[in-house]
Amino acid sequence: MPAQYRITGTGAESIATSVEQAISQGSLAPGDLLPPIRDVAGRLGVNPNTVAAAYRILRERGAVETAGRRGTRVRNRPATTPRSALGLDVPEGARDLSTGNPDPALLPIGASRLWIRPGPPVVYGQPPMSDELVNHARAALTADGVPPHHLAVTSGALDGIERALTAHLRPGDRVAVEDPGWANLLDLLAALRLNAEPVRVDDDGPLVADLARALGRGVRALVVTTRAQNPTGAALSADRAAALGKLLAGRSDDVLLVEDDHCAGIAGVPLHALAGSTGHWAFVRSASKAYGPDLRLAILAGDQRTVERVQGRLRLGPGWVSHLLQDLAVTLWSDEAATRLVRKAERRYADTRVRLRAALADRGVIAYGRSGLNVWIPVPDETVAITRLLNTGWAAAPGSRFRIATPAGMRITIADLNVGEIDPLADSIAEAMHVAGRRCV
Repeated sequence: MPAQYRITGTGAESIATSVEQAISQGSLAPGDLLPPIRDVAGRLGVNPNTVAAAYRILRERGAVETAGRRGTRVRNRPATTPRSALGLDVPEGARDLSTGNPDPALLPIGASRLWIRPGPPVVYGQPPMSDELVNHARAALTADGVPPHHLAVTSGALDGIERALTAHLRPGDRVAVEDPGWANLLDLLAALRLNAEPVRVDDDGPLVADLARALGRGVRALVVTTRAQNPTGAALSADRAAALGKLLAGRSDDVLLVEDDHCAGIAGVPLHALAGSTGHWAFVRSASKAYGPDLRLAILAGDQRTVERVQGRLRLGPGWVSHLLQDLAVTLWSDEAATRLVRKAERRYADTRVRLRAALADRGVIAYGRSGLNVWIPVPDETVAITRLLNTGWAAAPGSRFRIATPAGMRITIADLNVGEIDPLADSIAEAMHVAGRRCV
């Protein structure tokens, strides 16, 4: 434990709060070991049972984890400190390619002057989804091979994923997730007190052998990104989807499948969905990446039981997603000018990904990114590579935000990268890799 921090408090709640505050302030870092219960009790003058209760509260909140005789440590992804907040400080003047954001200039919600169609106001007791959104969603999902019989609408992709998970899982359940994978999802699992079971990915998606191993370890759910996987840019190929579907079909009664299609419209590759491979499933399609992050709306399709539970919990909370947002989403999805802009964005992102990967390959640097907004670059030492890159004016996202057990890497967001910047960026990355490799010897 860092010398500058000491646990304080006299009751279980105050002791737990003291540790949480240290985690939030950075005095306790991921992986730091908390002192033994008896040591803390003796220092504070309280019963060891009080400290044990405080540590239990911290485990339940997803802040720490206990590994038997190895003691209690701050989780690699403590729920009290989202991994997105554990990244680097981008100095003024540096080109920030760490955000994961789409190019604002290519977002229809900012470029259009569309107005929501007039109509009678929505009041309590009306259906949670507008007829227009239901009709549009069913047509679009059917075209992509996703069963559209049962639908819900949620406030974005992560909200839909959370509602699907909580519809079936309990704290302590194991969830198979991509490694490296979406930082916010890993934060969510920690907050829900669900245990992440890492499944490695390659360009074609989750590895079949890793998923089989996870299923053998008793996972209750699998969350998979169909395309534009964050951070690697992986996308399910037809062959990989068939192999994973066959594997899941053998566990259809006890595994929840959740698919994240957050980059629909700008992914740059076709969809190969797993929807329906298991008895309980949810397919979540967000509008945020293609049309604007402030359009907090996602369509959730799934089996009847899952969708009913999601809708039931929505009724007890927000009630429904605003029909104003629903109407705006349908208007954008149906507008010719918005569609042209989304297609332009898809072509631009694909071209930039290809150009950057080719430039890196010319310099002997391996990079991944078949789809979406990001390119993933394995590095020998994250700290050295990221720091060296920053020193040349480029900011990348540290791979530690996304990794559980996979080797080091960094993520480059290519959304607003200009063609003229590609060669200078590739030069800087190659030099950072050379320095990192030399220091790792």
